[in-house]
Amino acid sequence: MDCLFCKIIAGDIPSTKVYEDDAVFAFRDIQPQAPVHIVIVPKTHLCCADEITDENSALIARIFAAIPKIAKAEGLTNGYRIINNCGEDACQSVRHIHFHLLGGKKLPESIV
Repeated sequence: MDCLFCKIIAGDIPSTKVYEDDAVFAFRDIQPQAPVHIVIVPKTHLCCADEITDENSALIARIFAAIPKIAKAEGLTNGYRIINNCGEDACQSVRHIHFHLLGGKKLPESIV
């Protein structure tokens, strides 16, 4: 599979890892949109939110269980934003489901 995020998870492409457990991998975005901008991915490849099913939704729950841990470690005590893009019209740049954790400043309302 020629997936950028799968290669990052495997260590084939370097990243600045901020969190890892047996199901979740998180790293700093290389084009940050906020002082803290972390990409959080499941280690299991899913293309996008369209592929979430009853059978694999626990994997997404694991990501959302990791988010507060990552936010706390990053000092995001006054809030943060989680963004997921699904498909071409949403500008999903990598076809591996991922969530952007943004924070570290007052974010504009236009980033929704």
